[in-house]
Parts: sequence; C-alpha cells; structure tokens
Amino acid sequence: MKEHHRKGPLAACVRSALERYFHDLDGEKPGSLYAMVISEVERPLLEAVMQHAQSNQCKAARMLGINRNTLRKKLKLHGLE
Repeated sequence: MKEHHRKGPLAACVRSALERYFHDLDGEKPGSLYAMVISEVERPLLEAVMQHAQSNQCKAARMLGINRNTLRKKLKLHGLE
C-alpha cells in the first residue's frame, strides 16, 4: 500500500488559517499553539474518517494509523461514540 505524504490543500488551509490567526493576534504572543491546532482539527478529522469508514472503528483506526483503543478514547473525548 502506498502512503501519500505530500503538501496539498489541507496544508494550505492550515497555513492560511494560522496566518490569519497570527494577524488577528495583533502583536499578542500566541500560547499553546500546538494544543489549539490539534483541538480544532482532531474532531472534524475523526468525524470525516468515521463517516468514510461507515462507523467501522477498526477500519477507521487503520486509516488513521492508530490503535483502535486510541481511536475509541478520542471518539469518547470528542463525544463521537
């Protein structure tokens, strides 16, 4: 199976959103940027993958490259169980 690791539209969206975020800070220093981005991206990622996997957690976990138990914890964390 071939992995696709290329910079594409998703990277461009993240970059654009971060540029807007930095602009809107208007000189304020950002804090906990990594946690903020992950919290904004993780839920829609899980929703889209679960929909594509037709709610099959094993299939979704394989698609995400994570353990099924990790996926279950993340689904519960985001209220998507």
